[in-house]
Amino acid sequence: MSVGARGFSQADARSMDPLYNTTDCNAANGTNVSVNCSDGFNQFIQPVWQITLWAVAYCSIVAVSVVGNVVVIWIILAHKRMRTVTNYFLVNLAVAEASMSAFNTVINFVYAVHNEWYFGLVYCRFHNFFPIAAIFASIYSMTAIALDRYMAIIHPLQQRLSSTQTRVVITVIWMLALLLAFPQYHFSSTALLPGRTVCYIDWPENTTVDFKKIYYVCVALLIYFLPLCIMGWAYTTVGVTLWASAIPGDSSEHYKEQLIAKRKVVKMMIVVVCTFAVCWLPYHIYFLLHQFFPELFEQRYIQQVYLAIMWLAMSSTMYNPIIYYCLNSRFRAGFQQVFCCCAPTAAKEELELKSPRYLQTQVSIYRATRIETAVFPAVHPATSEQTEAELPSVADHSQPHVEVISNGTGSETLSKSPHSTSQ
Repeated sequence: MSVGARGFSQADARSMDPLYNTTDCNAANGTNVSVNCSDGFNQFIQPVWQITLWAVAYCSIVAVSVVGNVVVIWIILAHKRMRTVTNYFLVNLAVAEASMSAFNTVINFVYAVHNEWYFGLVYCRFHNFFPIAAIFASIYSMTAIALDRYMAIIHPLQQRLSSTQTRVVITVIWMLALLLAFPQYHFSSTALLPGRTVCYIDWPENTTVDFKKIYYVCVALLIYFLPLCIMGWAYTTVGVTLWASAIPGDSSEHYKEQLIAKRKVVKMMIVVVCTFAVCWLPYHIYFLLHQFFPELFEQRYIQQVYLAIMWLAMSSTMYNPIIYYCLNSRFRAGFQQVFCCCAPTAAKEELELKSPRYLQTQVSIYRATRIETAVFPAVHPATSEQTEAELPSVADHSQPHVEVISNGTGSETLSKSPHSTSQ
């Protein structure tokens, strides 16, 4: 089904979506009556009550996603202890999801409901271009986290990514994302039909090669199936290592605590990946079927099916902050610090783990119990601070860990702080 200035298909007009935004005319309207776009007929106008329900559903996605992901970004960047390799990738994931939700979700909903483009050629190109880049950046940020967890747990002696290397990886991810999305930008256009304007992609015609089908199949493979296979392999290997065998009975308490913390990190990321996979699977199936079996999409009810599938896909942008809150103590403390006035001091201590009062309490507990004895060399304050910044922040940091705290006078104090070196 070619797309160009010669005509559009209304079957594709029903699919005004952030990834495969194409528009056609000259299709059946579901009642076996041929509809020609030249008459300006738009069969997809819905009753007001139906539009209102869909509007509430889509606006809820935007509100929860933007607010939640912005808070996640603030929690990580505003607290030094949260700036780890894994969390830098979580920042990239949050930026991509918040941006896609803010810039595309509502616009896409308006276009899908009325099948009329109100926003001009420039935004038409951006609307077709940006979501592919954002989804690519999101899923490959999750893939990078999976590989980082794999290296940390399966090959713990190998050198981990530094902060600079992590930024380079994120930059490369976005460059590849923009490159993959560029055809959507290059071929995007608008056309004025009688009574309405449409935003579509004017794919080049070729008698031997169908560029549109090849591109969409490649997109589905690159931004869904391939990264999910990589993450499935990585987390399966890690899961077998962490859960397959019981904790040895003679293991130290510190070893058990580290293992439990690592399990919590991996469990949280598996939930994130599975949520993404479930939300986007119907979407990719829908458009792959649309490319190869377009006759299935010539029914009037397909608009409602599409709106439901698109809502599920777009809703993936709002679940991650909820998952972090439920499964991670530090993120939970960060959200409480933003939204709850009941215990801001306790929440700040959980994020920073630097409160003098908190550290003094832990020192007292340590000296009173005398469960274990440790001897530490003197640590320069700058070195101690740098090491502290590299400690993990994605795990549930409820396990005790002995560390040296400089009091600024050249002497050090032993302290048990509830964080783990699971990463």
